[in-house]
Amino acid sequence: MTKILKDEDLVGSALMMIAIDALETAFLARADNRLISPPRHHVSFPDRGDLVFTVGGILGEKPLAGFRVYETFDGAEHSQIVAVWSADDAKLKGIILGDRLGNLRTGAIGGLAIRHLSAPDASIVGILGSGGQARTQLAAAAAVRKLDRARVYSRDEKNRAAFAAEMQHALGIEVEPAGSASEAVYDADIVICATTSRTPVIHARDLKPGVHVNTVGPKTHEGYELGLDLADVAAVIATDSPEQTRAYASPFFLTGSGNEHRMADLADIMAGKTAGRGSPGDTTLFCSVGLAGTEVVVASAILDML
Repeated sequence: MTKILKDEDLVGSALMMIAIDALETAFLARADNRLISPPRHHVSFPDRGDLVFTVGGILGEKPLAGFRVYETFDGAEHSQIVAVWSADDAKLKGIILGDRLGNLRTGAIGGLAIRHLSAPDASIVGILGSGGQARTQLAAAAAVRKLDRARVYSRDEKNRAAFAAEMQHALGIEVEPAGSASEAVYDADIVICATTSRTPVIHARDLKPGVHVNTVGPKTHEGYELGLDLADVAAVIATDSPEQTRAYASPFFLTGSGNEHRMADLADIMAGKTAGRGSPGDTTLFCSVGLAGTEVVVASAILDML
């Protein structure tokens, strides 16, 4: 019988490490040309929105294939569907409904970037944003680094206070609300930028040398959450999908900055094909855009466990 899971089934702190480990395998497969991950595909419904499909999977001993679909329609509720097949026997392994898997997957990709690009002794995190993506990104950081404390800033004082209390309890580390973006990040070893802002919320001058930055929010010419000078000072700029950065309707935010050609594939850094952090003083930047096929890999790992 095909498994069908929902958001309420995807609970427990163990899921984040399961997702990170599954994605470690997927990214190394990508470096070996065994990950199927074309850019996402939009199907438009005029005056209503889009259905957006990401299709992909992984080749090898246990090949997987599947898709994720989500919508951009107006409405109070939004959801997603992820379906996973075993590609060697056509068995439908399962279906996962809801938003939690997508947030978990994106957080886990951020955790991979932190694992492979941040300083090994990184212990202080600055977080900009207090929504679901900020939560999973911080949980992923805590899964791959021994954190001492974190500071969070978002525009709504109540939201950032609630975030700090919730994540301190969940992760067992000190999490404090900050009064400004610069206060949240000034001494951070890792900065997580997960806002909806379409204008830069931090610049290079706000950060200390040697910091690693994950940007999860807007990243096109129509709007971007990081100052372009961050790319100027970064010794390494990486992304999970160079193909996706070239597939946006609006150009990627680094296009025309002189830095777009410096952007490396995180999979190649992980596989040792491209240089990563070279010294403790290096600033590193990871631009998360959503690598297709990874939802399928994470969903498969969860379906195997539950």
